[in-house]
Amino acid sequence: MNVPSVFHFTFFLREVRTPAWRRWIWRTQQFPLPRVPSRQAAGKNSSSNLLGLTEAELKEQFVRGDGPGGQATNKTNNCVVLKHIPSGIVVKCHQTRSVEQNRKIAREILQEKVDLFYKGEDSDVFKEKKALEKKKQEKKRKAKENLERKKQFKEMQQLDKK
Repeated sequence: MNVPSVFHFTFFLREVRTPAWRRWIWRTQQFPLPRVPSRQAAGKNSSSNLLGLTEAELKEQFVRGDGPGGQATNKTNNCVVLKHIPSGIVVKCHQTRSVEQNRKIAREILQEKVDLFYKGEDSDVFKEKKALEKKKQEKKRKAKENLERKKQFKEMQQLDKK
């Protein structure tokens, strides 16, 4: 469903005055969804330990974005390309339609990449990725063990039936 058809559908529901529509409106008014910044939602920590960037070290360009979005994406220059001149690291950010938000997000990503480039394994970003990877492997191992226990339990049940 594209955006115009969704709007027509919602107007149709309003005209029909279905109970489901009324319940949905009541829920959205009673319990508004909290707005969480995308970086915070991704579990990123504050950038207090990361290397600082100065504007003199950065080269910033605004280009047309790509991907889904149609005319809104293809006609506006809201994609930010940041280059850290000393290291040569380039970041392209087109996560939102707002240029200012994209600039902020691109700077955060570039700061993490530069920190990782200069500090290597001592970087907080590297340590965080390693910890997440270890946690994921542990979760996978536990799931595998649980699956094995279930198989053994089923085998025991089948043997008991015989």
